[in-house]
Amino acid sequence: MLTIHSYPIAVALCVLTMTCWGSWANTQKLAARTWRFELFYWDFVSGLLLTSLLFALTLGSTGQTGRTFLADLAKVDASSIGWAMLGGAVWNAGNLLLVAAIAVAGMAIGFPIGGGIAWVLGILVNFVLVIAEGGVNPGNSTLLFIGVGVIVVAIALSMIAYKQLAHAVKQGGAKGILLSVAAGLFIAFFYGLVVRSSDPAFVTGGAGKLMPLTASFFFTLGAFVTTFLFNPIFMRRPVEGTPVAFSDYFKGSLGTHLTGVLGGAIWSLGITASFIAVGAAGPAVSYALSNAAPVVAILWGVLVWKEFASAPRKINLQLAGMFLCFLVGLVLITYSRL
Repeated sequence: MLTIHSYPIAVALCVLTMTCWGSWANTQKLAARTWRFELFYWDFVSGLLLTSLLFALTLGSTGQTGRTFLADLAKVDASSIGWAMLGGAVWNAGNLLLVAAIAVAGMAIGFPIGGGIAWVLGILVNFVLVIAEGGVNPGNSTLLFIGVGVIVVAIALSMIAYKQLAHAVKQGGAKGILLSVAAGLFIAFFYGLVVRSSDPAFVTGGAGKLMPLTASFFFTLGAFVTTFLFNPIFMRRPVEGTPVAFSDYFKGSLGTHLTGVLGGAIWSLGITASFIAVGAAGPAVSYALSNAAPVVAILWGVLVWKEFASAPRKINLQLAGMFLCFLVGLVLITYSRL
């Protein structure tokens, strides 16, 4: 399997992950012009699974380190598969809530609150997992936790800004915030579960036998399978609008379906880069940098989609402060490992 040992290269891969995870929701925004998010999600998870399989058969089957993807399948451990698929199920529940939050509140709010909570809580969870496995955090823990604290301030600013905007346009803001918070609480735990399924020779603190990209495949398989359990609930009891019938899925154009598949492919590229990087960066820092996606999503939501174009000046100043806090937190977390 392709592996790296350079921290700067690992950071670059985590930045790629951050960009992918902060950008995939643009495909949802594009599809939302004519397509409900519940229908979009079927294509999204299909793209997620197919791209993960493609990377496993290519990047996961090259290099001189460890086993190839197919060789790994021949030696799979049931408990390792279970951890990876459980991680996919937990992430999938959270991501569906995040997609719903974006549909209600927009990218510039859904990501900072949902992604921000997942970011902070996930850093703490992965930090604890390293310690629990008898390891030592490789870096400056003080800088890491100061960075986390700054991100918490950013999350608070995003909540305040959205509540004020919702009040200004006479819309209820509670639903968007609650969906975002629930999404963050689920997503925070998926990474540690998948890391637990990976070979400890390649992922510090892991406790399984799967190569990272094999674990990534089973993670996406878990997400794909559980979509058939979770998404029908959103279709029958939508957060907005009327219930959606599964037959409506077949009314979409080829371009609409491919937009969803592209979203899944972008997200899958992100997790592939993150798992290749985690051996050199460590789970806590890799998760922290990779999940800095709110920084990217804020830029998309504010600058491209103009989600706050009609907001009062006070709210725009709060958004600027929110973005600055996310950026400062990102820098501090990066330097905590140097």
